[in-house]
Order: sequence, then structure tokens, then C-alpha cells
Amino acid sequence: MTVLDLFAGPGGWSEGLRVLGLTDIGIEIDPAACATRAAAGHTTIRTDVADYPTAPLRGKVTGLIASPPCQTFSAAGLRAGNVDRDLCHQGLDDLARGKDTRTVLRDACADPRSLLVVEPLRYALDLRPDWIALEEVPAVAPLFAHVAGILRGLGYSAWTGVLNAADYGVPQTRRRAFLLASRTRTATPPEPTHTQDPGPDTLFGPALAPWVTMADALGWGATDRPVPTVTAGGGKSGGPEPFPTSARKALMDAQRRGSWVLHTNRNQMPDGTRQTTDPHSAPAPTFTAKAGGQWVLRHSNRRNATVRRADEPAATLLFAKASNDVSWHKDGPAGPESVRITVQEAAALQTFPTGYPFQGTKTRQFEQIGNAVPPLLATAVLRPLVPAVLGVAA
Repeated sequence: MTVLDLFAGPGGWSEGLRVLGLTDIGIEIDPAACATRAAAGHTTIRTDVADYPTAPLRGKVTGLIASPPCQTFSAAGLRAGNVDRDLCHQGLDDLARGKDTRTVLRDACADPRSLLVVEPLRYALDLRPDWIALEEVPAVAPLFAHVAGILRGLGYSAWTGVLNAADYGVPQTRRRAFLLASRTRTATPPEPTHTQDPGPDTLFGPALAPWVTMADALGWGATDRPVPTVTAGGGKSGGPEPFPTSARKALMDAQRRGSWVLHTNRNQMPDGTRQTTDPHSAPAPTFTAKAGGQWVLRHSNRRNATVRRADEPAATLLFAKASNDVSWHKDGPAGPESVRITVQEAAALQTFPTGYPFQGTKTRQFEQIGNAVPPLLATAVLRPLVPAVLGVAA
């Protein structure tokens, strides 16, 4: 029996399954992501999910995973998915009635990628897996609710909702819509393991763990081990620079002192809500570098960027093609300094294992990280679904 992973990317879901002792077969068209999956030991079919026939897979798939491309629905994109949403709903209804109108609807979409959100239902209807797990940006939640209704009509138990990755040990307040469905058990969201304000233990059990911070995830401020000598990054080929730049050295010195702030382009507060004030006008955080000024992680140069201290989780990390300048930045007395975040740092904040073999140019590696499901979140979501099907201990 096989777990099929649509739009598999570099292996976020696959790594989550690996923790549970399981493997999947991914379908992915991007060559860099396919190379990453191969280097990480994940089986992949390199093809377009929308073109791949389902007939050869009937009777062979026990679990279905899918994270359709989110660019057209993401708040960081052009939001063409909002214009195409009605066409996507129509595509879901047509598939449920046994009609495949994808070609016609795709041509009518403002962005043909929007219609990829209906592909998981096509596979589910044709393959009837025992369990299903879908993930997308929160804007897709109404479409997931539509899919859930169709699946319930086929005998599935289904749950849809938005989860915050920080509630499951991910050092990032990444909010994503999920659909979980099962033919063999009641589909429910995973129980949180972490919370922003744990509070004391009670008679009903111990308090949840606090949210994992960036400092925790990156090992900043640790006195019992040296700070890794990471380079500032290389050229388009992805090779490292022979020695850290002076700014990177200053940044590494600040690591040892624990003086950090994270600055991204998502204007979010730590609980995932929107920030209404200009962060640049807010009082200075308590973490300041002794050399003067504040180190922040800035995603693009937008003034409404979010500021996060190192003792908080990161905001949602995004690495769009048009804006890959996610950098540590400090305005000091000697002028501004900027150091681009490394692939290793970004991967750690997304909970990929240390040394995960991302392939392709630096730009493509960052894109893969930003688009992936955090493996730790994937494990939490899948754990309640797979035991009844595959006998894996919860």
C-alpha cells in the first residue's frame, strides 16, 4: 500500500511521514524540488499532477497527501485565486458529478494555477484512499470546506480548519488551512503540544510547552557549544563564500550574546493576528546588540515588516521569486549592515533536519523551504490519521 503525495515539493510531508516510520511516493514537476527529494531519499515521479493518470494507481493508495501551489491565493501574491474561486468551486462540483471540466475552467481562470486546488479531489474520487490530508494558505479554507462536504457524502469523516504551526513546536507562527479525512476513524485536528502562554500545571495535567523560539531553533546564545561557522552564501550556483563577510562575523558575534530580532515582511503579531502600528515607530525591543543598533531579519525592504525578538517564534517565512532578499539587517552608528539569511537558518526555522540536502540555486532552495509544509507540523497532523490504517503507534 502506498501513500501518495501530490505537489510533493522538497519533502516536508515526506519528512513528517519518515518520523512515523512511513514513506511516500511524491508527484512533483519542479526539477530542483525533485533533485532535493532524490538527495534526501524520497521516491518521486517527476510529472505534472494535473496530467498524471489515476487509473494505474487504483487499489494501491492507502493515504493521499496534497499541498497545491498557493501563489494565486496567498496574501503575498497577486490574489488571482480570489477572482477564480467560483470557477474552482464549479470544478469541484463537476468532478463530484463525474464530469471533468478542468480544461475549460482552466482556460477561463485569471491564473490557470488556481484550478490546481481541485486536483486532490480528482485523485480522491478515483483512488478512494483510506485517509486524506490537504494543506494550503488560509484563503483556500472555503474550498477545503467544499471538498469536505463531498467526501462526507462518500462516507468519510472530515475536518477542516486553520492550524498555527507554533502550536505544534514549529518556531514560526505559520497559519495554514488543513483538510483531514478518514474512512476508518473520526477525523479531528491534532492536539496542540505548545502554546504562547502555557500557564501553570493543573489537576487535569501538565501545562503545554511554550512556543519554540527562534533562539531555541537556531541555537543562539548557547554557551555549551560553538556557534556554527556559516557563510554568507554564494553565487547563483549555490556554492558558499570561502569565508564569512565582516557583517556575517558581526552577526555571529551577536549570536553569542543572544541579541536578536527577527524582521519579516508579514505584518503579523506572534499570535498570528495582524499588526496595526508601524513596527518602526514601536519602542525598541529589549534585545539590542552591544555594538549598537538592532539586528533584524528583513524580508524585502517594506516598511510594514514584522519585527520579532529572538525569544519569539518567527512570522511566516516567505521567499518569493521577486523578493528573495531576506536578510539580517542592523542600522548602527557606522551605517547599515546587511547579511542574507542562510539556507541552513531558514531550513531550521521550517524544522527540516540539519543538513537537509536542498538542491538547485540559492533562490530555488529558499523557494522550496518557504513553500514546504514544516516536517514537525506534518508529523503532528498525520499521527492521528495513520495508526488505524498502517498500524503505526501514536
